[in-house]
Amino acid sequence: MKKYITVLGSTGSIGCSTLAVVKLNLDKYQIFALTANTQADKLFEQCVVFKPRYAVILDKTKAKFLQDKLLNHDINTQVLSDTTDLTVVVEDPEVDIVMSAIVGSCGLLPTYSAIKANKKVLLSNKESLIAGGQLMINALKNSSATLIPVDSEHNAIFQCLEGNKTSNAFNEVSKIILTASGGPFRTMSYEDIAKVTVESALQHPNWSMGKKVTIDSSTLMNKGLEVIEAYWLFGQDLNLIDVVVHPQSIIHSMVEYVDGSVLAQLGMPDMKTPIAHALAYPNRINSGSAKLDFTKIKSLTFESPDYKRFPCLQLAFDAIISGGTMPAILNAANEVAVAAFLNKEINFYAISDTIDTAMNYFSKTDFSSIDEIIDIDSVVRDFTLNTIRKSV
Repeated sequence: MKKYITVLGSTGSIGCSTLAVVKLNLDKYQIFALTANTQADKLFEQCVVFKPRYAVILDKTKAKFLQDKLLNHDINTQVLSDTTDLTVVVEDPEVDIVMSAIVGSCGLLPTYSAIKANKKVLLSNKESLIAGGQLMINALKNSSATLIPVDSEHNAIFQCLEGNKTSNAFNEVSKIILTASGGPFRTMSYEDIAKVTVESALQHPNWSMGKKVTIDSSTLMNKGLEVIEAYWLFGQDLNLIDVVVHPQSIIHSMVEYVDGSVLAQLGMPDMKTPIAHALAYPNRINSGSAKLDFTKIKSLTFESPDYKRFPCLQLAFDAIISGGTMPAILNAANEVAVAAFLNKEINFYAISDTIDTAMNYFSKTDFSSIDEIIDIDSVVRDFTLNTIRKSV
């Protein structure tokens, strides 16, 4: 029997890779719903291929355009356009699997809803755990949902932990090691990084990603967010989570055990590999990724991250140490600052300066609901926008 899938953020990089994997495995999976923010033309093309029951696009004008275009092509996909419809297409009883690939905190509510609806959730939207980690974990514990990480690093850790199936496995871990490519500015001086352009920051040496995630990779904020995500996903003390720069991006992450053994997951830098693993878990399916050829690997090198040149990584550690709403504050300020950098309103190091300003302005508080997280996210965004406007 085929599994029905809702893909949140289907027009983004992860969404497109997910559909590429599904296309290779149509005997096993069927698309129930696809969602996008504004890319109506791309969503139309996906609907033509996969003919989902629903398509959600959060722009009413584009929704009407899309619905008319689909009807003209005799495609019976129903187009929805309200933010609440994101929840509708994950909670539907026919849905088995939800790929949470929306970028940013707008993925928080539908991901939470998918967990509460007992779905198999493939998590690419790291902001869900950054901003609402404890809520997500509590909902997971109180449901029959399954949460499988899709980020290459967390999926690698997941697989390495699966390789140690003792009843005491988590207590036998001595270190979780997240690998980082180092981004495009790994070898540059602080002074040269201060002058980088948006165009150069978008030239990632290994991965093909969306603009926001690529900028996060260049600042190492992406790795900082992954540290917070790993903290919640794997229930380990923060002191047991380490970051190592690995420029080749062949080892996607590692787990060190108390006996000194280290398990690593290796593969080509292609997101279709972890997507296929998460989609089929506990089984394996064809991902369409190129296979790793060890005879062509000249070297695997490692180095410590430089917190002075890449202060965003330290800010992320500070946020999770502080706890409460501070990771949500960090995330909201970062999203606004990255958008401003992409719009060429601020320079590269103003991203970390802006985040630091927000973290110092807002006090950490505890929270007990998704609504509280959404409220603090909104307030921090307004504050950060005003901070940027005053600085330019």
